[in-house]
Amino acid sequence: MSDRRDSDEVAPVPPADRPLRTLLDDVATATPAPGGGSTAAWACALAAALVEMTAAFTMKRPEQHERMAHIAARARSLRGQATELGEQELHAYGPVLAALRLPHEDPDRAARLDATLSSAADTPLALTRASAEVATLSLEAARDGTPHLQGDAITGALLAEGACQAAAQLVAINLAGRPRDERLTELAELTKRAAAIRAELL
Repeated sequence: MSDRRDSDEVAPVPPADRPLRTLLDDVATATPAPGGGSTAAWACALAAALVEMTAAFTMKRPEQHERMAHIAARARSLRGQATELGEQELHAYGPVLAALRLPHEDPDRAARLDATLSSAADTPLALTRASAEVATLSLEAARDGTPHLQGDAITGALLAEGACQAAAQLVAINLAGRPRDERLTELAELTKRAAAIRAELL
């Protein structure tokens, strides 16, 4: 079967391309998505954008140009990654909901639910990683960036740390039935790092 759309069918507008008011209304609506995962991803993207801005201004200093150019480029990449993860989160939990709708007497229900929850943990885990890195870049931008933009860099760090903690909680919830999952160890390290950056800046 072709996946080509009918000529009169309108492609859905990605959340990141919608007006902010519409995006907020979408989050507030009583639907499964967008929810916490996508919202955390957008917070991470905003944090990365603040790091980009701080680095872009600081690049004007010759002695800071090379390092800040690297920070700006990496923050730009993470902003795109976070935006993409926000899109993925719109659909990540769908298979879990489908497994939950299976009859309790279905012999495959437990295994399918475990598998879909495990898979659903991957996107927020990637977001936890991205957010922790944005927080790290924010710290450097706050320390070495233009003093007038220190508040913006700190705001980026706080947003990134919040996104990191939020995404980590989603991972932990999805992996609640897998207490020995190795991803939980990485999760603890990432959130600890982000929390330490927050504490250092405040």
